[in-house]
Amino acid sequence: MSRVGVLGAGAWGTALAQVLGSDGRDVLLWARESDVVEEINAKHTNSQFLSGAFLSPQIEATGDPARIGSVEVLLVVTPAQHTGHVLKAMPRHPAHLVLCSKGIEAGSGRLMNDVAREAAPGSDIAVLSGPTFAHEVAAGLPTAVTLACSAGEAQWGALSPVIARPTFRPYYSDDVTGAEIGGAVKNVLAIACGVVDGLDLGQNARAALIARGYAEMLRFGETLGARAETLAGLCGLGDLVLTCSSTSSRNFSLGKALGEGKSAAELMADRRTVAEGAFTAPVLQKLASDHGIAMPIVEAVNGLLDGAGPRDTVQALLSRPLRAEQGASG
Repeated sequence: MSRVGVLGAGAWGTALAQVLGSDGRDVLLWARESDVVEEINAKHTNSQFLSGAFLSPQIEATGDPARIGSVEVLLVVTPAQHTGHVLKAMPRHPAHLVLCSKGIEAGSGRLMNDVAREAAPGSDIAVLSGPTFAHEVAAGLPTAVTLACSAGEAQWGALSPVIARPTFRPYYSDDVTGAEIGGAVKNVLAIACGVVDGLDLGQNARAALIARGYAEMLRFGETLGARAETLAGLCGLGDLVLTCSSTSSRNFSLGKALGEGKSAAELMADRRTVAEGAFTAPVLQKLASDHGIAMPIVEAVNGLLDGAGPRDTVQALLSRPLRAEQGASG
């Protein structure tokens, strides 16, 4: 039985540790905050990031990067903008890194698998992504995800028994790029859908935004080498529908607050948890521009984060030239 660990004890990392420990397996969970480590070990709770959940006693928390690097399979759940730094600070790395954070590195424009390859060149990289609210996963509610393996079916054979549980079902892919792009782009689109909700523009508008946002995801993904069928699956369309539909999504909640008139600077300064879409949006827009990809919804989200008025932003989107739905560039 492979030793397994989780790097990052936020809501998602804690929920994944709970899944992994649900069959009696020992799980090592790394947290940056010493008080989180102490609470998990003493009380089997993580009130800061996953309140209301009683954690398996099989979960042991640690703040020691050397200990977490000694496992064989490590799920990396640190915020995307900190993943490279945290991995580089580890004195050793496991044979398998499973990337579970969704985002694009600001500044470099790199996907997380490229960041991880540089920081841990000796590890095989996989990506776990899909429609997953942490509190539902921790509660053992049925969940399905994509597990994209850079080393192909041999890696899938090693990882799937470690990760799969009766209520947590991974599906195999070898399209690591597609799995990452789906998760990163949907975060930005979820902010836009939250704005629609905050402005009380109705369900028709939200459904239209999801569909047109998905078209942007496809254009961007296929240009960067992702497969359309990957983006039509759990890690793309599935995740998009979930996070664009509920305030359980941090990105949707951020957008809703923007739509209600709160400022982006105020909202970002006051959040303990990370809305990755706010960090991904600027670099996503730059990458799209560099590749000549039309992503008007992503551009609109960037404008909102820079202080543009939500009603004016929506009006600008609605005033764009009319065009064919299929095969159009924007």
